Amino acid sequence: MAEKIISPGVFTSEIDQTFLPSAIADIGAVVIGPTVKDPALVPTVVSSYSEYQARFGDAFVSGSNYYQYLTSHTAKEYLKNADKLTVVRVLAGGYSGASATISSSINPAVVGGGVKATGSFTIAAGEYGEGSPESMSIGGVNFIYTGSGASYTNSSTNIYVVSSSATPTLLAGQFRDVINNSSSLHSLSITASSAAALVGLSSSKAGRMHGLDGPSLFGGSTISGTLDLDGDGTAFTSQTQLQGGEEYNSAVFLEPLKLHTLADGDILNSVGPIGTNSILVSGSRNNLRFEIGSVNTSKGTFTLLVRQGNDSNKRKQILETWNNVSLDPNSNNYISKMVGDSYLSIQGSGTADPYLKSNGSYPNKSKYVRVEPLKFTDDYLDENGAVRTPAYSASLPTVGSGSSGGSFSGGSDGDVQHGKNFNENITLANTQGLNLTTGQSGETSYLDALSLLNNQDEYDFNLLMLPGVLDDTHNSVISKAIDVCEDRGDCFVLIDPVGHGSSISAAKTEAETRDSNYAAVYWPWVQISDNQLGKSVWVPPSVVVSGMYAFNDKVSHPWFAPAGLGRGTLDTVIQAERKLTHSNRDTLYDSNVNPIATFPVQGVTVWGQKTLQKKASALDRVNVRRLLIKLKKFIASSSRFLVFEQNNASTRRRFMNIVNPFLEQVQSNSGLTAFRVVMDETNNTPDVVDRNVLYGQIFVQPTRTAEFIVLDFTVQPTGATFPE
Repeated sequence: MAEKIISPGVFTSEIDQTFLPSAIADIGAVVIGPTVKDPALVPTVVSSYSEYQARFGDAFVSGSNYYQYLTSHTAKEYLKNADKLTVVRVLAGGYSGASATISSSINPAVVGGGVKATGSFTIAAGEYGEGSPESMSIGGVNFIYTGSGASYTNSSTNIYVVSSSATPTLLAGQFRDVINNSSSLHSLSITASSAAALVGLSSSKAGRMHGLDGPSLFGGSTISGTLDLDGDGTAFTSQTQLQGGEEYNSAVFLEPLKLHTLADGDILNSVGPIGTNSILVSGSRNNLRFEIGSVNTSKGTFTLLVRQGNDSNKRKQILETWNNVSLDPNSNNYISKMVGDSYLSIQGSGTADPYLKSNGSYPNKSKYVRVEPLKFTDDYLDENGAVRTPAYSASLPTVGSGSSGGSFSGGSDGDVQHGKNFNENITLANTQGLNLTTGQSGETSYLDALSLLNNQDEYDFNLLMLPGVLDDTHNSVISKAIDVCEDRGDCFVLIDPVGHGSSISAAKTEAETRDSNYAAVYWPWVQISDNQLGKSVWVPPSVVVSGMYAFNDKVSHPWFAPAGLGRGTLDTVIQAERKLTHSNRDTLYDSNVNPIATFPVQGVTVWGQKTLQKKASALDRVNVRRLLIKLKKFIASSSRFLVFEQNNASTRRRFMNIVNPFLEQVQSNSGLTAFRVVMDETNNTPDVVDRNVLYGQIFVQPTRTAEFIVLDFTVQPTGATFPE
């Protein structure tokens, strides 16, 4: 509120224009490709390579040999100099995770499978034909004995039994007929039979809630009454109950709980022969086994252990312990709440707009499994703290590792091919096991991943890598990647033009087919050391160039050129596939291929920073495009705070107070030579304001790099004067 001014004086106030609202956090890259494990097509952020290894794995066995995916190599190179990487695992076709069903100790003979609830009552000798009307209630329907006649009538809630029978058998048959012909009891799904003096009752449908819809586990309200037919004060029955009904079959009831791996793939399968000390022959560090550590039947709780697949009973590798969990949904420690039951599934695969659907009710707290309770023990304890029924305690999981040594099965890689072609053996139909031929599931999976990443509001990244996808072989995927970067306008893609063993002309040809300043091409392939496998392997250039980009941003800024001896040295590279001459580099650079040069002392170095834009402009350089990506990300994110604010001079000043200090900082760090920001009445005229638009203009002059250093050496005669 403005200060009220009446008498003359000097009035001061403070206006803080240095405040910057929180805008964008550190932004990393995204890598798309196959990994050893973790859910497919779920973008996941990791902050270190050790975290990547724990989530996605590294080395694995295919056939009789050990391999490592290019995705892992790329993650390792990038995370050496960065602390944020989004990983999207790619599988194809009908892939799935593994699961394990946990058994209980309940007796199948007690439970049955999909059975009907039953009950009975017996008419004793002498309890008939005397006295005033007596009654019995079944599910709220009253049976009234009149003691005369040989028929019955049904009046909705009162059934009048009229009989001159002198034997319990005949009277039992009459009750049978009354029950079976009662429309009221039909609605309760009850039928009756009789044998001698016994009246048998049965639910007409299987399930614990059919037949007098009782609250207990095995169904059943009571049948109660005071039917004293001979008037001696003794009722033939005071209470009976329909029980034994169960909607689940025996197998499921005997298996109250199912575990599902969060990860997908057949590598999650640990089922198979069990060796000494309960070692799973198919167990590995990349899969799991479970164990029920303890059971407390008085409280209805148990302990679930998630173990590493290759451990033994003597040397358990316990990954997670979930203590005192319950199958009672009304309990605070209900297992779904404690462990989690959620998962994401791809919807609209192969369409232009796929999305991830969230399934489940409770977020996952486990890093390895989600649960699926197959049997509920509703209200395990009664109001007195006692177990509600003995069957409850028997339905809890049994102590130990369960069937098959606590192993998991059912995981599938879908359409992934075995054996897989790696590194220099990559082909169109088999790149690390995936078929990227047009219309095949491998191509669909990559396109789905890219379409998901096109959601700019949900996924934030500034660099995109697809190691193992080659422009000359997997053209459709590369085209989609460029389209995503151009549509988003805030990320840049590294492209590998050709496979191993290709020529300079082949690399040139692929680069010349593209025209985009959101992509860059590097060549040739390089050799690096795979410490996990203990050997050297050939990898496409994007694998190591991604790490060079991270190093560039770490020691300087994105608007510095990621090239040269200062920031472009590839220190993990043993050798390049080809040592390029100056003439070779000229040929490649002229076609917008950034050469990877080899120098005698300095080693292998990136020696170019062109984008794939054909037209000469500032945006044909990588550093300028990445400068604009940085500027747009910051300004767009900061300006989001102004959406729905009043469209007036005050809001415009807030915008200027955000943008100007940031651009000044970029300028002081050699990103800009000059800039100007305009957001005032000149470009926010009344008609613009009336359209609910806040319009701003930002003019920038990017700092250019010195790529060509020209030095003139002039030789002069003795005695000549040097010009000043």
